[in-house]
Amino acid sequence: MYMRKLIITLMLGIAIAHNTTAQTRSDLRDSLSAAVQVLAFHPDSLELRMKKAAWNIELEQWRYAQEEYDFVLKCDERNIAALFYRAYVNERQGRYKFARLDYENLLRIVPGHFEAMLGLALLNQKDNRPTEALNQINMLVAQHPNNAVAYAARGGIELERKMYTPAEYDFSRAIELQPTNTDYRLNRANIRLLTNRKKEAREDLDAMVRLGIPRANLNEWYKKCR
Repeated sequence: MYMRKLIITLMLGIAIAHNTTAQTRSDLRDSLSAAVQVLAFHPDSLELRMKKAAWNIELEQWRYAQEEYDFVLKCDERNIAALFYRAYVNERQGRYKFARLDYENLLRIVPGHFEAMLGLALLNQKDNRPTEALNQINMLVAQHPNNAVAYAARGGIELERKMYTPAEYDFSRAIELQPTNTDYRLNRANIRLLTNRKKEAREDLDAMVRLGIPRANLNEWYKKCR
């Protein structure tokens, strides 16, 4: 639950901005169409190709986005944004080997790049490389001990592996660092339910309601706490 939401949030929002805004699919298609028309007159513009790739991603046109990043990286193999987003696009196409290479190449250019390290750890978790994933996420937490996302990502990996005690610790640390993040609280509530601690799970749900989540949205979770 958490892992998929986290990686999509990171890829499309936290890292290197593509400067896209919330739009309807119709708006996105119009923006893409306009980008294609302009690109026809300036086919060598890397900036325009990056913008077109952004619209392709928003519309989940993974292959088209990949082609744009391929072109950009052929011209500028050290383009950090293109490497990062191509890794994401490759992952969405199930091309894990190529996604891993993009992350690794990015990290050679910018050692310690937070989003690349996180993306690589999550990719290895998804690609059934548990030891590599845990080593990388541990390194990320060690390098960024005050980053809530790092703790939450490690907690997500631990939760998937049913390592409930360390997962609860990591989500608790994430909550300490970002008290208003309701995703972290919901994950901790889930862990507490899995370990049969319904009263504590309910406390997390109550905290989410106080933070503005409609109680009706949590009805199924409250039923589990009975």
